[in-house]
Amino acid sequence: MRTANPALAVACLLLAATLPASAEDKVVNVYNWSDLVGAETLAAFTTATGIKVQYDTYDSDEVLETKLLTGGSGYDVVAPSATYLPHQIQAGVLMELDRSKIPNWGNLDPSLLKMVEAADPGNKHAIIFDWGTTGLIINSEAVAQRLPGVPTDSYALLFDPANAAKLKDCGIGVLDSPADVVPIVLKYLGLSPASEKPEDLAKAKQALLAIRPYLRSIHSSSYLNDLASGSLCAAIGWSGDATIAQARADEAKNGVHLQYIVPKEGTLSWFGMMAIPADAPNPDTAHAFLNYMLEPKVAADFTSSVGYANAVPKSAALMAPEIAGDPTTFPPEAVKLRLFPSVTASQSYDRERTRAWTDFKTGQ
Repeated sequence: MRTANPALAVACLLLAATLPASAEDKVVNVYNWSDLVGAETLAAFTTATGIKVQYDTYDSDEVLETKLLTGGSGYDVVAPSATYLPHQIQAGVLMELDRSKIPNWGNLDPSLLKMVEAADPGNKHAIIFDWGTTGLIINSEAVAQRLPGVPTDSYALLFDPANAAKLKDCGIGVLDSPADVVPIVLKYLGLSPASEKPEDLAKAKQALLAIRPYLRSIHSSSYLNDLASGSLCAAIGWSGDATIAQARADEAKNGVHLQYIVPKEGTLSWFGMMAIPADAPNPDTAHAFLNYMLEPKVAADFTSSVGYANAVPKSAALMAPEIAGDPTTFPPEAVKLRLFPSVTASQSYDRERTRAWTDFKTGQ
């Protein structure tokens, strides 16, 4: 969902350099979305287990899946989105987990596990790492100046070309993620977000092309800092990124105030998972890492640091009340009723959707 974090990479190198010789024999190679790790997690894991962490990042599921399908990635732990699990399970590139090596499995929320069973039958191949929604992130003041009186509780704020044209000067961003954006556009158009009909995809493509001239960014990582700095005033983004962007704006003291909105049309909910590649060189240390991520304190640190919801209910008591009760992070029941799940597309439709997305990005 984002790009590599240089500061984190440097921290990991410094950590590796200061490890005792006894830890050098035990390594876990982790490949994760950038910015998606608790502030203390990697160092604390090494201290607790003696296992050194080699940590790399990526910013799209497509990049990860290509490495997994090619094989020989060298990674022990990966973090695919739930919608990509069926392809990867069918291809045999993910290992079945040994729950005897994950005693913290019982800390996972059973209701959330049930929700991802469609992607991972029996919850055999992955743990839930994080979850959230995809919605609107806006700079309230900048939007109000350009669209006075226009409701902000609808995707029409961006998908109506008349509105998009007025926001062009302050910057509009869209995630570079057809699996997120196309279902949202379909829902906005009154169509099924799970539709694979060619005519529905064509309508979604036309709706996106209609606002293409007004977009400043189609990216899944740079948009976060652009929102924080004020270079974008509206974006389709992930719920946790709204929290991260606001924290960075507050740190910069630049007066940017962001709002995360689940529009009235409803929006997409998603799950981030952690799994072990079938050819992982260190499956035992991989299981130890997954188990550690399910410690309530570690899960609490993750949400407090990153802003994304975790799947460990016991972590709530270890977070500040304003975080545990944040409706952006943990949507209330009334908002949950407006959510629809991210579903796995057929391979044929995924190819067609990718082609349509490429046409949209290039403005064709």
